[in-house]
Amino acid sequence: MTELAKLKNDAGPEASAPAGAAPRDKMTGPSLMGNDFGPADLQLLIDTIPALIHTSRPDGYLDYFNQRWLEYLGAPLENMEGWKWTGSIHPDDVEGIVNKWRACLATGEVFEHECRVRRADGEYRWMVHRKVPLRDGRGKIVKWYGSSLDIEDRKRTEQALEKAFRQIEVLKDQLYKDNIALREEVDKASMFEEIVGASPALQAVLGRTAKVAPTDSTVLITGETGTGKELVARAIHKRSPRSSRAFVSVNCAAIPKDLIASELFGHERGAFTGATQRRLGRFELADGGTIFLDEIGDLPADTQIALLRVLQEKEFERVGGNKPIPVDVRVIAATNHDLQADVASGVLRSDLFYRLNVFPLEIPPLRERKEDIGVLVQYFINRYASKAGKKFHGISANVLDVLKLYSWPGNIRELQNVIERSVIVCESGNFVVDESWLLRAPAESKSPSQSLAKRTSTEQRKMIEEALAETGGRVSGPSGAAAKLALPSTTLESKIRSLKINKYRFKTASPQM
Repeated sequence: MTELAKLKNDAGPEASAPAGAAPRDKMTGPSLMGNDFGPADLQLLIDTIPALIHTSRPDGYLDYFNQRWLEYLGAPLENMEGWKWTGSIHPDDVEGIVNKWRACLATGEVFEHECRVRRADGEYRWMVHRKVPLRDGRGKIVKWYGSSLDIEDRKRTEQALEKAFRQIEVLKDQLYKDNIALREEVDKASMFEEIVGASPALQAVLGRTAKVAPTDSTVLITGETGTGKELVARAIHKRSPRSSRAFVSVNCAAIPKDLIASELFGHERGAFTGATQRRLGRFELADGGTIFLDEIGDLPADTQIALLRVLQEKEFERVGGNKPIPVDVRVIAATNHDLQADVASGVLRSDLFYRLNVFPLEIPPLRERKEDIGVLVQYFINRYASKAGKKFHGISANVLDVLKLYSWPGNIRELQNVIERSVIVCESGNFVVDESWLLRAPAESKSPSQSLAKRTSTEQRKMIEEALAETGGRVSGPSGAAAKLALPSTTLESKIRSLKINKYRFKTASPQM
């Protein structure tokens, strides 16, 4: 019995056409080719058409492959019948196609699935397989008819496009990183382009900087405001193996606490209201380079935990994400806080402090490097005079003496501002400085901050409370307690927290005139 006659007997005289096929009265009904077109001719047609045809019983047992299929597989029919066909499917695809086939057998739905099939020469090629059921007059499935189509070229095109899209995403992210870093480099006005000075205090710091720069060690830079901590951080980066990659600077105190995590680690789309698209954080922008975390003592507690994870495990998660992202970044942190006092008061995690304090560098205040003031003044005069189109004959010894006697609580940044202002207002070729711009010039050789540091906790509390009482509880500003004690306001705030002083109880008192 021929295969077609066998199919006819299986289906019965009342069998319906496969789903999606044109209706017909009988399997052997009239043909467009004429009444002399018999089963043998149809068999020949099926075996020679450039299509891969197969059939199966209602239970899924494959019982027929046309000649083109057998030639493709390089195997006789008996090697493919039943469920032996799964041996020609790529091992990674067998489970998927078998599960889909069994599900369609149970529901009677049309089967369609893509998988890789091994050709006679051993090459696996992608194919899309489609099977439709033939039902009898009562709706019972009596046969499944299937065809397969080689889609290898389409799959390769899809994979090439997918790879290209991935590469575009990588390039897009890298371009975003480079643009951000470049924009910050251009927009950021550095305190000065190079480190100026030859005092022993400064040279000691530069010597330690040269030793740590070639390593990957975490550096903690401490010092009063305006001493040039970021400048030292940039010097470390430029002398490190990472110098060709990005240097990303973040001022932790300048970012709202509820946004600092997103700024540092990025966020996924929909992570919070307003997060309309994925955003890369500063750590991703600095990958392969250096990240400078200024005012590290102002990080909120939850962000401290995330930063600790980066330092320990070299990975993080974006806000709203759950996928760890590995990162290779050198961390340089800076602060004008007393971090040990912050640890004692619970403001800073002790484990984070010890992770950051691998290689501490303390930048000396300007009052401890008086020898550099003359060189710095000349440097700033040249810088700003050139921009203003002015030329000065020189600096009188009297002006230098005034500048050297001043304690410079704002350090180099304050000196820079005073010189820039002087260049603007000077009309003649003689460079002068208005002494009224200097907050005060203490007569004593030691500043109050030096005196405060050497006092006991009880004495420190007394000095701070007296200053708060005189200023009506004001900490910052020209008339605040920090100015009276010649301390940065952030340092005084840290001292107040560590000594548990209630500064608000002085608010009711009127400052003494």
